[in-house]
Amino acid sequence: MKKIIFLILVWMSATSATAFADTPGEVPIGGYLREATLHGFHGETKKFADYRGKPLIINVWASWCSPCRAEMGSLNRLAKRYGGKQFNVIGISTDDFGDAAELFIRKSKISFPNFLDSKVFLENMLGANTIPLTVLVDANGRVLDKIHGAHEWDSPEFVKGIGETFNIKLQR
Repeated sequence: MKKIIFLILVWMSATSATAFADTPGEVPIGGYLREATLHGFHGETKKFADYRGKPLIINVWASWCSPCRAEMGSLNRLAKRYGGKQFNVIGISTDDFGDAAELFIRKSKISFPNFLDSKVFLENMLGANTIPLTVLVDANGRVLDKIHGAHEWDSPEFVKGIGETFNIKLQR
């Protein structure tokens, strides 16, 4: 009897973890991003379609998130080196209000485009139940990978991994 109760508890914990693993409306790896309007910090707007034709790296972050802030410099260096040439890099801030995110972007001299998602639509679509989250998207809008946590994106290992994921040759 104890074994049966144990198995039931294991099954319940596994299924409940699975139920909460996805965010509402999340596009899974292998799925295609739905069209969405991206709201910039100075009134400009873009759409995901504006980035089609080249692979896209989307970083989901917030100004209050220490790991997010820690990896932003390496993302900026990556974007300066490769951004717009072989792939694009954008940031999606999940801050409730844009002031803190905009201040961080300005003080850190982040040069790649960033957008505000104060209504959590993009956060949910991308699956950002934890941040930072970096999503690698192919030139047609298909999600190739989702990488949680802070990383050194311009390190040789990550540059190699990005090139392999996008199936492009990146020169270091």
